[in-house]
Amino acid sequence: MNAVPPGAEQEERAELKELARLLPSGSVEQVLPPGRRSHHKDVLMQLIDRDQEKRDQRRGEAGVPVRPRPRLARPVLVAGSVAAAVVLALAAGLTVGTGAGRDDGGTAGARSGASGTAGGSRGAVVTLDRIAAVALRTDVEPVGDGQFVYVRSRSAGNEGVFDGPVELGKMHERQVWFSQRQGPVTDVGLIREYGQDWPIEVGVPDGTDPEDAAVPAGFDRPTYAWLASLPTDPGALLKLLYADTPAERGEDRDQEVFGRIGDLIGEQIMPSATAAAFYRATARIPGVTEVADAVDAVGRHGIAIAREDTRHGTRTEWIFDPGTLEYLGVRTVFTRDTERARAGTVSDTSAVLERAVVDKRGEEPGERRRAGRS
Repeated sequence: MNAVPPGAEQEERAELKELARLLPSGSVEQVLPPGRRSHHKDVLMQLIDRDQEKRDQRRGEAGVPVRPRPRLARPVLVAGSVAAAVVLALAAGLTVGTGAGRDDGGTAGARSGASGTAGGSRGAVVTLDRIAAVALRTDVEPVGDGQFVYVRSRSAGNEGVFDGPVELGKMHERQVWFSQRQGPVTDVGLIREYGQDWPIEVGVPDGTDPEDAAVPAGFDRPTYAWLASLPTDPGALLKLLYADTPAERGEDRDQEVFGRIGDLIGEQIMPSATAAAFYRATARIPGVTEVADAVDAVGRHGIAIAREDTRHGTRTEWIFDPGTLEYLGVRTVFTRDTERARAGTVSDTSAVLERAVVDKRGEEPGERRRAGRS
């Protein structure tokens, strides 16, 4: 098989090196209004397409097979191209002011999910990095081994028949207490909902020693100390999540991992560095997007980090306060008409109202030692 002529390859490398030298080494000020940035982005895409056509033509003339290329959804670095410098400069200009606090640990490789495809959308990556930066700056009081994580929320869920039409139930208050004991336990905690207390216990089969059925701290029973033991490198954390998250045949494993992270940030308290790592790991999951306006269970508007389950036609949205970036709640919305619901139907929704640490199961915070956001 023929290759690109050596001279052409050397010329490309030299051009790329020169373009990199011309790029500013410091931060780039954002000077273009949104309308002009959009115009330049369109021009940029045309430059990339035109440049790629020239490169493909040259490879074809050299006898190298060329595969058809789809139009790029967002700017990428094209080696040996005048567009390369424009891509880098434009990317820097578009993110100044929205990605404060970004660092290599949070964004390097953030566009590569564990499945090997592109990660979240650019808007989601930037927003998740901002949320991670806020989490990292938040002081969180460690939770003791004998204490309980307490979360109070308002929620409503689907009360229709299984696999039948969705019927959103009445909004109600929900309180949970999660044991923080590290050793294996059968008494996990307590849920107070619908006017009744529901113990969260591990089932012990008849004739089985309870100690043999006890569950240690882990993904299925997260405690503060266990969460603190997780890697804070987002890549390593995501690899661990994919390895430990089961998916039924035909189910979307990326969606399952997204859901597992959502469960952890929704009703737990964790160290600042761990929370930041979860948000940065989320940015690497393929299909994660940003929703400009979403509403939680008590009517609070916010921006959402979301992912669509295309198989079921639903989108799960984690909602954050647009100003403070504090976690507000989560909801699931149908994205298309199905036999179960029309597009736009909310199938479940929840709003976190309070997080705290208490000393006893069933005890409500008195003076409310408020813990930092997860």
